This record gives sequence, C-alpha cells and structure tokens, in this order.
Amino acid sequence: MLTGVAMVPIMGALAIAVDYSELSREKQAVLAALDTAGVATARRFVEGATDEQLKVYAKEFFQTNLSHIDPLNTTLEVEIPSATTGGGTLKLTATLVYHPIFLPTSAMMIGRSSHATNVDVRVTSEVRLKNTLEVAMVLDNSGSMDYIGTGSGKKRIVLLKEAAKQLVDTIAGQAAQVKQVNKPVQFSLVPFAASVNIGPDKASKSWMDQDGISPIHHENFNWAAFTASNKLVTKIGGVFYKKGSAWGSEENQKVTRFQLYNDLKRTVTQTWNAQQTCTATYSNGSCKTWAGGYDYTYAPYASWGGCVEARPSPYNANDATPSKGTPATLFVPMFAPDETDLKDSSNRSAESNWWSDLTTSTNNTTRQTYTPKYYTPAPLGTAAATGSNGPNASCTTKPITPLTDIGTAAGVAAIKAAIDDMAAGGATNAPEGLAWGWRTVSGGEPFTEGRPDTEKGNDKAVILLTDGANTYYTPSSLGYNDLAANKSIYSAYGYAGRTPTGYSAPRIFQSVPASISKTDYSNANYTKALNAQFDTVCGNAKASNVLLLTVALDLDSNNSTEKAQIDALESCASESRFRKGADGKPAKLFWNAKGGNLADTFKEIANELSNLRIIG
Repeated sequence: MLTGVAMVPIMGALAIAVDYSELSREKQAVLAALDTAGVATARRFVEGATDEQLKVYAKEFFQTNLSHIDPLNTTLEVEIPSATTGGGTLKLTATLVYHPIFLPTSAMMIGRSSHATNVDVRVTSEVRLKNTLEVAMVLDNSGSMDYIGTGSGKKRIVLLKEAAKQLVDTIAGQAAQVKQVNKPVQFSLVPFAASVNIGPDKASKSWMDQDGISPIHHENFNWAAFTASNKLVTKIGGVFYKKGSAWGSEENQKVTRFQLYNDLKRTVTQTWNAQQTCTATYSNGSCKTWAGGYDYTYAPYASWGGCVEARPSPYNANDATPSKGTPATLFVPMFAPDETDLKDSSNRSAESNWWSDLTTSTNNTTRQTYTPKYYTPAPLGTAAATGSNGPNASCTTKPITPLTDIGTAAGVAAIKAAIDDMAAGGATNAPEGLAWGWRTVSGGEPFTEGRPDTEKGNDKAVILLTDGANTYYTPSSLGYNDLAANKSIYSAYGYAGRTPTGYSAPRIFQSVPASISKTDYSNANYTKALNAQFDTVCGNAKASNVLLLTVALDLDSNNSTEKAQIDALESCASESRFRKGADGKPAKLFWNAKGGNLADTFKEIANELSNLRIIG
C-alpha cells in the first residue's frame, strides 16, 4: 500500500517531466522555424515585396519549417518596418498552443485550472535589417562661389571644400564600423554651375543620343544648307547621314553632335609643294608648266567636354530611364553653335563667335545655323579650343563623381580629391544640379551605382548647396549682340528663343505655371522659370522617397531675388525623421548658412545622416 501511495507523486512528477520536455522541444522547434522565416522574409523585404506579400510569405515559410508540429496549433504575427525609410527591425511573433499529454494533472501542476486543455507559449524573433545610405552632394560651383564668405576671410568655394570633406570624414568613420553589409555608405559629387558635366568618358553610353534622334539634337543646325548634289546631309528614318561622293570615305556616316566634334579640324602645317600639278606639256609629253600648291595637315579643334543639355519637359525634371523608343529621354551633348561674325550698331560682337561663318548671307540666323562652315578647317595658327571655349561654352564644371564606397580609404580619397578639384565659374542652374544628383543615387540609368529604388533598408539622400539665385542671361546683359534673336546665351536649356520641333515653348519655359510669361525674355523672368523647374524637380524627387537636404549660403533675405531662392530651398527640403522644430512639427532639413558657420552647418547635416541608422 505504501508503494501505491508513493507511486502517485512519482507518476505526477513523471507526467510533468514528460510534458515539460515535450513543451520545450516544441518551443525550440517553433523558435527555429521563426528564425528561419525571419531571415527569409527579410530578404524578400529588401527585394521590395509588399506588406501583404511579406505576411503571406512569412507564414508559409514558418509553417513549412515547423517539423513535427501541427501548423494549426500555431499563429503568427508579423511587424514590418516602414517601406519608405531605411533600416528598422522585422519582428515575427508566434503563439504555440501546446496540448499537455497528461490531463488534468499536468495542467493543475503548472498552475492552470483543472479544466484547462492547453498551454499557450509566445516566442519572438527579430531581424535587424541592413541600413545602407547613398548620398549625393550637389554643390554650387558658379562664379559667385569665388567671393569671400560672410564672416570669414576665405572664399566660399574654399569653405565649401573644407566643410564637404569634413562631412565625408565623419560619415566615413561610421561606415568603416559596418562589417556585415557591402558598401554601407556611398557618396557621389555633382558640381553644378550653368550646366552639369557628366564626364566625357560617357560619350559612348547607350543612354546618350548616339543617332541624333532627340527632338533637341539638331535645333541649332540647318543641314539643308548642304546643296551640292555630291555633298548632302540627308535624313533617313529619323537619322541624318552624309550622302554624296564628295564626302569620300565619310559618305553614309551619321551626322550628330558627337561626330561634329570629330569633324571640326584646324590646320597645323602648311607646306608649299612647287610641283604639285602639271598644267601644260611639251609636244613630247613632258611637263611644261607646274602649278604650285600647299600640302596641309590637320588636327582636332575641340573634343566634347562632358556637359549635356537639359532634356525636354517633363524629362528634365525626372529620372525617366533613357530609351531610344522615347528619343526625348536620351541625353544630348552640349554644342554651342558658332554665332554670327557680324557686329551690331553698337559694335558689339556675338557671345559665342568662334568659327568663320563662310556664308555671304546677311541674315544672322542663317549665318549662325549654316552647317557647311564646320567642315572647312580653321586656318593655320588656330589654337585648339580648351576648357569652356568654342563648342563647349557654358561647360565650366568638373565631371560628376559617381557613388563611391566611403567605407574604404580609397573611396574616401577619391571623393575628397574630387571635392578639392572643384573650381568656381559660370552661372547657376540648381534644377539641373538637383536632377543629376537624384540620377546618381537612383538605381537605374544613366548612373547605375545606386541600389535598386525598390530595395528596402536603404536611404537615398541629396544635399544641395547654392549661394545665389538661378540665372540665365540675355546677350545684352553681358555686353553682346543678339542679331540672330537667340534671346539668351547658349546654356543647358539651349537658347531661350528656340522652340524644339513638336513643342509649343522653349525648354526653359516648358511646364512652368501660367503666371510665368513665355514671351518675357529677361534675366528676371528666366530666374522665375528656373525656380519653377526647381520646384518640380524637388517634388518629383521627394515623391520617389529621396531625402532632400538644402543649404542657402550667404543669401540675403532682404534681396527679393535671393529671398525667392531661400524660400524655394526651404520648400524643397524634406522633413527630418528625428528632429522637431519650435512648433513641435518635424524640422525642415534646410539650413540658411553664412560662410563663417558653414562648417557647423555640415556638422549638423552629418548628425542628420548619422541618425538614418547607418550602423546596424
């Protein structure tokens, strides 16, 4: 009888041990399945799956890996971080309903009612998502950056270089600590002035207009000016070709701006050949009279400097992928036409007069667009056009530096060297600068160093700094004539007086509000139009989840034109995800800086970027 009495607690203890062991085994199995599902779901998150797709995928993956456990005895909760910000934690919580083997004794022994039939166990698994950052520094390199910064004895461009390199060093130090993610932080550099230089090495890229099919490619060139039957330029299937025997080996060659750069020649040697041609002979057939002449050698006059024109609207203000199927999306190299040789009544010359007109026409538009002139070599003694001279007018900046991994010493050195290489010169075109900054961090062409736009766990940011209002100039405001009615000097939007075929307005006035006149060809109205273009680029970039940080440098709020730029920069800026303003609302990522405190401004920007959780 004593043995029987003793067996009761012994069997109870054994029952509890069996249930506890089985409960622990099932709990571990659930946790293992949960961890596996978390890692797999995190991969799908990074690939860009929707929240609903992630929840379905996590559940299926979890249940498939439950081993011997009946999926009906489990439930799964999935907490997904925001899709519009980088990083965060993916949290999976599973509830296991365990049915004890020995009832009701086991249930009572573990503290539940004798009527209980199961035990609920909750387990959680968290997966820290990768936190990567891609930043474009879009920095004003216009001529005014050569002025002394307010509150400092240094030029603005010098202060900017120091502050930008300080920013790179700060973020690079943090990036170097991230070991588990490839290229955790990348920086690009986009210097801008009147235009943006994407780099002359991009001439052969498929997204450049290799065939001359963009609606803006030939707007300044009259190929019908070739009239000789043996030397024509003929359009076939939307592409211009050289046709006729007088072209020699060049016949059937495409006529594009790229080819025109190659065709421009200058004479480098001129050697007299006294016996070049026999013009008369004696009766015995020997030469009686020789006509003398010159033998010439030629060299290139100019090569493409790397600057491109703004695409026609709406493509100037977005990141649409370039495609031959939509020619207006392709990028066109800048080529400043040679303008008229003639002077006006005030003895003023044209702004871009760098080649002989050749034609005898007195019509200045005809003289400007007369294309045969480019195929007659410049005379002996003509120097090669370098820098922003000749057809590269308004191309004053250094090329873009694409996204570069600053988690390495080599990457940091490359970005800082590009910053040091910046130089001040030219007008201000913030819309083009911002558009190209966006294009360097986006995942598609023309620059493909950025992660896919759909990839989660990655932040894309653009820092834009400018020290002046957007500018586009009339020739007269710079002391030149405008006999060809260009209405502006040549720059990234072409001539303000030229409307591309198929469009109703010049590019600078395309897609601007009705409140801006399209017939007011003045510097002030050009600034208004560029400001409107800037607003559009800002809105489009933010709609694509690009974080915009803007800096006004030494702008005077008492000057109405500069005040408009300050307001535009502040409006363009994104809201901080971490800081609050005095009104309790998210702070604007806008800084109104002076030269003397620019370094402090960039420290604040570094703190903002650090808060994007680049360290996992």
